[in-house]
Amino acid sequence: MSRRKKPKFEDLIEQIDLEIRKRKSKWNLTALAWMDFDDVSQILRIHIFKKWHLYDNRKPLNPWINRIISNQIKNLIRNNYGNYCRPCLKCAAAEAGDLCYIYGKQSEACPLYANWAKTKKQAYNAKLPVCIDDHSHEINATEYSGLDVISMMGKLNVKLKSVLKPAEWKIYEALYINNVSEEDTATLMGYKTSEKNRVPGYKQIKNVKKAIIQKVKKMLKDGDIEIL
Repeated sequence: MSRRKKPKFEDLIEQIDLEIRKRKSKWNLTALAWMDFDDVSQILRIHIFKKWHLYDNRKPLNPWINRIISNQIKNLIRNNYGNYCRPCLKCAAAEAGDLCYIYGKQSEACPLYANWAKTKKQAYNAKLPVCIDDHSHEINATEYSGLDVISMMGKLNVKLKSVLKPAEWKIYEALYINNVSEEDTATLMGYKTSEKNRVPGYKQIKNVKKAIIQKVKKMLKDGDIEIL
């Protein structure tokens, strides 16, 4: 008996979207103001699409989809919030507000808190948006630097075009000027791969990006870039 033909991702998008929508009521990470469930849904669709080649159509689709959705939601929460929150939130000694049963107050007197404050607090503050009204005095007191970012980028691009190899410039232009994805850039360059489950051109693009960064660092060190 011949194996049933595997359906395309596009053919089952309604079923996939239905399973994703079922999770909307469980997405309660409202602290991430820049990421609502519409953003999460799009991330999940893209991830399922990238994993589609792993789907075995001899098995039910929904369990496979839901396993991916669950794992990705956990990853999103961990990467955008969980990894950066203060340890007190998971500590048995934590009490209401910012109190602590052991140290009286959640502070750097606790070694765990002190390590968090040293290594992750800045990232936590950057990822946790606050109302601009609470910081209006800081914003109003900030002197405008007058930097013309567009002009600066233009000068940088001109300089880079003169030092990068033709292939490097083509990749730089696609990635950083035209905002083309790495996968599409690899296709544009005609890159391929013999590795299973690996995006074509992954290694080539990675190596070229590394070479570009090294050249930019050298230019900065040597003072060859004057963009201010």
